[in-house]
Amino acid sequence: MKTGWLVVNHFLQTNKFTDLYERLKQGARQAGLGLLVKTGCELLCEIREGFLTEKSERPAFVLFWDKDIRLAKSLEKMGILVFNSADAIAICDDKSLTHQALSGVVPMPKTVCAPMTYSSVGYTDLTFVKQVGEALGFPMVIKECFGSFGAQVYLVHTVEEAKEKVKNLAGVPFIFQEFIGTSIGRDIRLQVVGDRVIAAMLRYNEHGDFRAGITSGGSMQVWQATEEQKKLAVLVCKTLGLDFAGVDFLFGEDDEPILCEVNSNAHFKNLYDCTGVDAAAAIMTYIADKLEDEA
Repeated sequence: MKTGWLVVNHFLQTNKFTDLYERLKQGARQAGLGLLVKTGCELLCEIREGFLTEKSERPAFVLFWDKDIRLAKSLEKMGILVFNSADAIAICDDKSLTHQALSGVVPMPKTVCAPMTYSSVGYTDLTFVKQVGEALGFPMVIKECFGSFGAQVYLVHTVEEAKEKVKNLAGVPFIFQEFIGTSIGRDIRLQVVGDRVIAAMLRYNEHGDFRAGITSGGSMQVWQATEEQKKLAVLVCKTLGLDFAGVDFLFGEDDEPILCEVNSNAHFKNLYDCTGVDAAAAIMTYIADKLEDEA
């Protein structure tokens, strides 16, 4: 039996995360694979020029469920198959890089990347905020480039409100985005594995929050994805080099899909509770098939 490593963050050991790790281990067993959980701290001294063979055996693959890009690249440099790749995770983790990589490929909200400053300097001139507001209109969305579960996403309604938020974000990478009013409080999550969408759900918020995510108080229901939605979700993953991902779309004026964001390490408990589709099993079966192809 081929055994791989499930590489996770050493410091994320809440039930929300440990339950996910157990689901992946169960999916591995179903796919005929072994899966050992390793954390970045545990691998700290095992990865240098190569493996310290007296401490660990070389894994057949790595399922990388963290965002420590340097660690992922170290594993890849040793010739180990890593799912998802370090580059794909890095692009998805940074919303500005996601937008740049997919610009002209799929429909997205109009986006402006904020100019860089340093936390010790701040934004000493906020003229650009007015310019961005004129380009994108109000209300407008401000998103920190790094953030999950709908956090670090803000809706601003005026130039002064935007300036105040921008001042507070000095030193933090962020983007400005057009607000898609036709999709307020609702979006769809499509789970892609390989070259197909295995499940989809509608997320909606009936409590006044413009964000639709479950963590933000939203609800969910099974969604029958259209062929266009499926095609775009798979195209997103192929373009970014993803083996699997959660792809989120907003609704345009005619319900056309507009990409919201891409999550290379999408949590799938809510998806399973909503649709009954086991993304963990699908991911591990995909990895098992890839290992067969390599052999």
